[in-house]
Amino acid sequence: MPTAILTGQPVPGSSIESELRSLGFDVHLASGAADTETLLARAPGEERVAVVDARFVGHPHALRLGLTDPRFPLAAIPGAVTAQPAARQALTRAMARENSAGGGTALAVDSLADRITAALDADGADVHRPELGSLVAAVPADPQARNEARQAVAAVDDEAVRLKSAVKARDGFVTTFLISPYSRYIARWCARRGLTPNQVTTASLITALIAAGCAATGTRAGFVAAGVLLIASFVLDCTDGQLARYSLQYSTLGAWLDATFDRAKEYAYYAGLALGAARGGDDVWALALGAMVLQTCRHVVDFSFNEANHDASANTSPTAALSDKLDSVGWTVWVRRMIVLPIGERWAMIAVLTALTTPRITFYALLIGCAFSATYTTAGRVLRSLTRKAVRTDRAAKALADLADSGPLAEAAARGLGTAARRLPGFTAPAVALLGGAAVVATAALTDFGGPWPLVAAIVYVLTSALAVARPLKGALDWLVPPFFRAAEYLTVLVLAAKADVNGALPAAFGLVAAVAYHHYDTVYRIRGDAGAPPQWLVRTIGGHEGRTLVICVLAVLLTATQFKVALTVLAVAVALVVLVESIRFWVAAHKVGAPAVHDEGEPA
Repeated sequence: MPTAILTGQPVPGSSIESELRSLGFDVHLASGAADTETLLARAPGEERVAVVDARFVGHPHALRLGLTDPRFPLAAIPGAVTAQPAARQALTRAMARENSAGGGTALAVDSLADRITAALDADGADVHRPELGSLVAAVPADPQARNEARQAVAAVDDEAVRLKSAVKARDGFVTTFLISPYSRYIARWCARRGLTPNQVTTASLITALIAAGCAATGTRAGFVAAGVLLIASFVLDCTDGQLARYSLQYSTLGAWLDATFDRAKEYAYYAGLALGAARGGDDVWALALGAMVLQTCRHVVDFSFNEANHDASANTSPTAALSDKLDSVGWTVWVRRMIVLPIGERWAMIAVLTALTTPRITFYALLIGCAFSATYTTAGRVLRSLTRKAVRTDRAAKALADLADSGPLAEAAARGLGTAARRLPGFTAPAVALLGGAAVVATAALTDFGGPWPLVAAIVYVLTSALAVARPLKGALDWLVPPFFRAAEYLTVLVLAAKADVNGALPAAFGLVAAVAYHHYDTVYRIRGDAGAPPQWLVRTIGGHEGRTLVICVLAVLLTATQFKVALTVLAVAVALVVLVESIRFWVAAHKVGAPAVHDEGEPA
């Protein structure tokens, strides 16, 4: 149980002790700085500890934000400071210095907790200070100030602020106006019954899988039920994040489950629609796979651009300035958010079209919408990159190299091409990545299945891929390299499966691309969590993007169409098993050892 140490003279009628106990703290009273230091030393080393001024007046949610958020080793609000086990040493040092300097004599004048916070700042410690907004957190110095602070507390509805803060600050139109107004109350209902965000996330996944099963029936009733259940799944998807913010139940495992299950739900639903269409005699597996490829490539564009500019120093570009200006006008904010077709708008469109039309129409609309939004966002980011002189760091270059997912073939060739690559223009990396990818996809599409030319193009693709990563990816447009690689690999699989023209080839290709896409998403989430990329043995085992592309082309040349379908199925199962086992092992282990909790508040997916 975490420990809270109340310092200073208790105030008659104060509720601070009961509030701390309601937050799960074991409360101890300290008469002075020396007593506080002693109690601090006795507190269990594997638990959180907090030092709180007994005169504290404020909202319970202000205390919750300051003392219970698991994402930050050190945190403070006026009159309170807390440390998780990883930061206990820093807190102990600051406490010891304050004790030796003040001897506890100044407690009647100022706050020991605030002095400890100041000492931590002086030591260069990273102390998180949550945004309290209208919430009150104060240490009144006299009865009049205390009365004024209590009146300020009474004037603000703590629960209303807590509910409002449970909703993500930046979200899409559908989520903001059609889902969040009531899903936040579902989140509160879950919190009061002890449900965790991970349980709600799992419920959302199960609901989406049932929706996919309904779509797979191929009946109108099944399609209607699928649309309704998909919306229900999205409501739960919003609820899990709101529950995490409402109750501050953040975790490494929870962030990974939330992100991973979002992709699993959407792509499983695509498969369900394709199965349902097949029952009605309409083969839309190519459209389903195309939608997954397009959506995944969109996400890779987002991830690569953000990682490339995560810590870049640069002047503000005219494009970025115009974007900021448009964000200051109310109606343009919502138009711009809807144009990018975030998850709320996308799922609402899919659900409605599923219920009212056919899977083919649903996929056509999805492909058109995603293609438009991808063009819009990518063009804007290219303009931003070209109109500012960003200086990208080694960390950004490493992240882009990890996202590139180069295998042993590209790595070996890149070592030989490094010297030559450094003499080439700055746009070389994205240019050769695009040309090499376009060559292998176009060759697969324009030649007969079983011919040698896709294999020749795949060999060229290995060489161009190596040249693209032969030097650090620090150029203005080098963030385009990972998306070009993703598009080349996924589209090659799609085209060759379609050219095989045998029943079952496209579903097998769908499974293979889904398994590889999971690996690529997992790489992103590890980088976002500061855990680094997946281990090199995993990347080498599954071949890297260029190795898998080459293997697929070799199989298409050597095998018959039916054998090729079987080979795709075997590859899909093998890749899925390897990446899933390693991913689950990593994230569960990270959760058990207490990896820093994270929570995604970024762009809508």
